[in-house]
Order: sequence, then C-alpha cells, then structure tokens
Amino acid sequence: MRLLIVNPNTSKGVTDRIREAANYATRPGDHFTTVCPSFGPELIVTPQDAELASRAVVETVKAYDAPCDGIVLASFGNTGAEGVRALRPDIPVIGIATAAFAIVGALGGPFGIVTFGRSLVPGLTDKAKEAGVGGQLIGVEALATDCFGDPGTVQSRHALELSQLCIEMQQRGATSIVMGGGPLAGLAAKIGASCPVPLIDGTQCAINILRSTTILPRT
Repeated sequence: MRLLIVNPNTSKGVTDRIREAANYATRPGDHFTTVCPSFGPELIVTPQDAELASRAVVETVKAYDAPCDGIVLASFGNTGAEGVRALRPDIPVIGIATAAFAIVGALGGPFGIVTFGRSLVPGLTDKAKEAGVGGQLIGVEALATDCFGDPGTVQSRHALELSQLCIEMQQRGATSIVMGGGPLAGLAAKIGASCPVPLIDGTQCAINILRSTTILPRT
C-alpha cells in the first residue's frame, strides 16, 4: 500500500512524530511518504491558521507526483480535506480526526480526549460532535498551558503528564481515549502500557482504515 501522509503544519519535529506513528502501522510491501508543506503555520490553532494550512496542504499534494493509493491528512482539523478530495477524486482521502472518531464509534461506550493545550479543547470537542460521537464524549483533558514551545517535542517534554491525564480520564469512566493533535502522534504506543483502556492514535487509525478498503495498485 502506497500512502502520502501530510502533516498540515510546517513543524519538521511534528512531521517526524507522524512518520514514527505511521511506521508502527507498516506491513511488508508498504511505502509511506510523510511530508509537510513548505509554507504555513508551525501549529494550527486559529481559524486563520487552518485556512492558510488548507491552501498549503493542497499545494503539497499537487506537487507530489509519485504513485499513491491513498492520502492521510494528519491534523485533527482534517485540514485541507475538501480541497484534496477535489484534487484527487481517484483515491481515498482521510483525516486523522475522522479516523480516530470512527474507531471510537465502532468501539462504543464513553470516551475521552487528551491533548496538549487548553486552547485546543473547544476545537476538539467540536470535531467529536461533527463526527457524531459527541454524545459519547465525557470530556477533554489538557495540559495546563498554551505555551507550546516546539510542537515537535511537546510529547517528549510532557510524556509523564500526558500519561497521568490518560489515567485520570479512564478513572472518570472513559473506555477509550483519543490522543488529540498531530504533535501527539505515536505517543499512544509509548505510554499505552500505563493506561488500562485503549489509547487511540489518529494516524494509525487512518492508515488501518485505508488498509481495510479495497485499494488496487495504481501505476
């Protein structure tokens, strides 16, 4: 399976984390290319960030000319999805929020979201509602900060705190937990042993959903 995985922000560190998460889901014969745009915000927080990043994502996909069986958009805003689908109607395109919440819906039961900043809570809550799983959401736990620093290192700098937030969310009654935000890609595999309920990584969910569809090699 040949996938293009686009980090919609320009952080090389976040792109590395997304690539790492994708590598957990590889199988023999897979070829994943993980890229980020050459322009746009380093982190998508505001509507203005999202608008600029959407344009950047479309331009990034336009510039990619290798064979591709599907595209993953690795932000919880599903940034650029509409434009990319219009550009590439021949292949499936999925955002990591859509993928993560699809798994939540399939699992059923109450779930929570853990993220890395308080300002991200409203947007993540809205995405859960848009995906039709708002009624299952029991809450969003976030680090008590909006000073993100380098978004590519946020998970390594705050791994213990994020792990504790997952435990607290499980204690509130969550039967699964979504790791909210591209900068947390791959963290579930690192801290999952410390939490007794599934931690959901949107990048890996998106890859596995694309794998479950009938994708024929294109030349």
